[in-house]
Amino acid sequence: MALTISSSPHDRIPLDTPTLMRRVCYCLLPGIVAQWWFFGAGNLIQILLAILTAYGAEALVLALRGRRLSPLKDNSALLTAILIGIALPSLAPWWLVVIGTGFAIIVAKHLYGGIGQNLFNPAMIAYVLLLVSFPLQMTSWLPPLELQLYPVTFVDSVSAIFTGFTLDGFSPHQLRELADGATMATPLDTLKTGFTQGHTANEILANPVFDGLAGLGWQWVNLAYLAGGLMLLRLKLTSWTIPVSILLSLFVASLIGFLMAPDGTASPTLHLLSGATMVGAFFIATDPVSAATTFKGRLIYGALIGVLIYLIRTFGGYPDAIAFAVLLANMTVPMIDALTKPTTYGVRR
Repeated sequence: MALTISSSPHDRIPLDTPTLMRRVCYCLLPGIVAQWWFFGAGNLIQILLAILTAYGAEALVLALRGRRLSPLKDNSALLTAILIGIALPSLAPWWLVVIGTGFAIIVAKHLYGGIGQNLFNPAMIAYVLLLVSFPLQMTSWLPPLELQLYPVTFVDSVSAIFTGFTLDGFSPHQLRELADGATMATPLDTLKTGFTQGHTANEILANPVFDGLAGLGWQWVNLAYLAGGLMLLRLKLTSWTIPVSILLSLFVASLIGFLMAPDGTASPTLHLLSGATMVGAFFIATDPVSAATTFKGRLIYGALIGVLIYLIRTFGGYPDAIAFAVLLANMTVPMIDALTKPTTYGVRR
């Protein structure tokens, strides 16, 4: 029997960067479709704007650096743009996505040397920049379609994004109003605000936005991104270590908090199926450049992110903590890798 000898790593199905990035984008499609189904077409427009901005910014920087334009074909800018587009409110003004995407590509990516050199996840740096600089626009989420007083069509979404008003003259703020006159907020934001005002969990969960397991629309969006994440694992595009570690540590931390104070904290189900939990666990924290690289390191890295998500959501000022947790964990990667690096055979640590 003939043997084939090759150098490590022994990867049976090698994937180049463009193919890998493109397949990850395909796995995001179930979540994107769910967002469109429950919240309208606004995020599709945001994704398109982000893609155009990302490729324009990448081409500009490559030209200024005197580099060939071939890196435009590696699809890394495409993935970053899609992640930014799905993270923004569906009717956020057009300039918000342009600023965020441009910053992600020019500063967070190319200022560090380009693909493979960035210390932090570019999409999350852009998200935090926008959240801190433009908190009003970044927290203007619409209610699910079935709770909207004024249903928004595709043309209305385009008009609101580029002019600030729908064709009937409604602003995004007016579109956030529910039938009882209250203003729509995400489930996590509604819960945090309710706890701050002294309400119990049962009182807060009576809000119509909490229909179902973890919030009307949001639970299905998270389950759709979970399905896409399982596709990632099935296609062996990423390792199970980081997503499982994040979700398990978040579940354990939230379960302990819920058992200690059931009327003052969110349940584990709400933590797992609200906000950007699933897209963060499978598509953001698993960035191969800014994440830990060793087996033990990835477990520690994921567990750290899960605990940080719970702590920031429960005690911090921001309801959804994915971006902050990932960036804080990115800072610890060099130390985690150094402490968990396997020793060479025969050499003592």
